Amino acid sequence: MDLQPIRYSESATAGRPWLASRHSLDAPLTITLDSSLFPEGTHYMPPGMGRPHSVMHAGLPLGRTTATGLYGPWDSSATDGRAAFTGLLLADVAFALGSGQAAAALLWHGVVEAAQVPGGLDPAAASTAQIHFV
Repeated sequence: MDLQPIRYSESATAGRPWLASRHSLDAPLTITLDSSLFPEGTHYMPPGMGRPHSVMHAGLPLGRTTATGLYGPWDSSATDGRAAFTGLLLADVAFALGSGQAAAALLWHGVVEAAQVPGGLDPAAASTAQIHFV
């Protein structure tokens, strides 16, 4: 019998049509997301065929919840601190439903094409980020 081991690996590249420059990609902030603040279908894809975890896609505008310090989706009408835009989710984040939190990278400084940001973003919104919109 001739055994031939097979090695398999898979990788994915995040689609980032909103990213207008590679500037500052080497200096994101490490943050923690409050996954309970992200509604299914709007901000993440639930598990599916070949995907055992839920996935939040890169480019989501984020805000920081004042009471917990955790990040959630930016919402200009939020009263918990998320009304201030703090940056964009830099890379896709896989997380388990019910986990409550997920580690992520925040793009807080750079050049972004506002019209390509998933879910939209008003460049004139209150912001703590140092992002130039084109």
